[in-house]
Amino acid sequence: MAGKYILALDQGTTSSRAIVFGHDGAIVSVAQQEFEQILPSPGHVEHDPEAIWSSQLSVAKEALAQAKLTAGDIAAMGITNQRETTILWEKATGTPVANAIVWQSRITAPICDRLKAEGLEEKFREKTGLVVDAYFSATKIAYLLDTIPGLRERAERGEVLFGTVDTWLIWRLTEGRAHVTDYSNASRTLIYNIHKLDWDDELLAILKIPRAMLPEVKPSSGQLGEATAKWLGGAIPITGCAGDQQAATFGQACFEPGSAKNTYGTGCFLLMNTGHEAVASQNRLLTTIGWGLGGKITYCLEGGVFIGGAVVQWLRDGLKIIEKSVDVERLAAQVDDTHGVYLVPAFVGLGAPYWDPYARGTIVGITRGTTAAHIALAAIESMAFQSRDLVDAMQRDSGLKLNELKVDGGASVNNRLMQFQSDLLGTTVRRPQVSETTALGAAYLAGLAVGYWKDEREIAKNWILDQQFKPALGDTDRESRYAMWQKAVGRSRDWESH
Repeated sequence: MAGKYILALDQGTTSSRAIVFGHDGAIVSVAQQEFEQILPSPGHVEHDPEAIWSSQLSVAKEALAQAKLTAGDIAAMGITNQRETTILWEKATGTPVANAIVWQSRITAPICDRLKAEGLEEKFREKTGLVVDAYFSATKIAYLLDTIPGLRERAERGEVLFGTVDTWLIWRLTEGRAHVTDYSNASRTLIYNIHKLDWDDELLAILKIPRAMLPEVKPSSGQLGEATAKWLGGAIPITGCAGDQQAATFGQACFEPGSAKNTYGTGCFLLMNTGHEAVASQNRLLTTIGWGLGGKITYCLEGGVFIGGAVVQWLRDGLKIIEKSVDVERLAAQVDDTHGVYLVPAFVGLGAPYWDPYARGTIVGITRGTTAAHIALAAIESMAFQSRDLVDAMQRDSGLKLNELKVDGGASVNNRLMQFQSDLLGTTVRRPQVSETTALGAAYLAGLAVGYWKDEREIAKNWILDQQFKPALGDTDRESRYAMWQKAVGRSRDWESH
């Protein structure tokens, strides 16, 4: 493996990235491309599956070219992806039958309401570890089968395939030879039994989803397929795959039960390793599969915030108070605090621990003295407040006190946000040198499968601290600020009529 590298494809909600990693876990080259967000109606979000594919292939080529490498220099490829986003395509042609329905989309909230009204939520929860919510893939599949004439019959005949984004990319990279996913992505669909490790026939029957559509579920580290020479100039084995948040947890070396990370990306996602046992949540968090490796399953507790860093994009594209996302720090730096302004970015409802698809965004505490800078700072702080909601729920569920929180994702480079997060939690926040931990996790899973790295111990040695933040806020201030946040959240709840 000397002189070889690992290629990680990181297909996110707003952009596709490809990163080449060396043996020390350092980045050799990176390429990124944004693609269009399609917003057909309030709360509904779509992507063009062909844009996902073409942007991902383009950056993979670019990352290799930048590093002056060929396919022959790559030991293996790992894939990580925006999760739950749902794509259906024709088996014979590979042509998508509709736009992808994105994880953020609330279009299937009425289906979820019906399942809850029929008293089925507990059944889904027991089998899948998930709550019944429009977030997950299964109701998106059902929606497409219900609304596109003749599609369900075609799916029953095996003519139409379902995949989350990892499955779609592997299908295209292997030119249709592999219709697969991994345990972590399967566990986010709402139709995969995380205890029996199989698609659940009872849940499939409830939603009328034909089993013939579904991919084969494989370990997160192991042989998943081979990218054909057509795409990158030579065949490359695909040996790693995990949903973005599980991949980031692996990339942060959270290998011990009780270790946790928070990713500040489009959304914010907090995951805690709970070992080889699935811990049921009493606080409306999700029980999910972290990864399947070496014949063992690692489970996690997860809390997800739908709008994290995406609130900054809204300041840029919606309010137009900044030109570039990075400008938000400079604008917020004009004020010492928010002057009592709280922004709840429930643009597509609220995720954990509220699960309220009918919540909508709100800004409260505005006075004549409120400026764009106050709103910018309130937007930044909303990521930390929402993350505190998750940490509190997770500590209650696990019975473990979080001694430190590892952080990553685009917004984790914002020192003011990280300091405020530490203040709000009363916990040390630690940021690694390599903030691209999602892609790194996919690379590690791929490399382990081909012997590029020996084991988890060798990987853990690559984790190097960039900066740590210690709490500087007193208990009284911390709790009064948080109480005001909870009051603001109350104002945003159950807003949309249904």
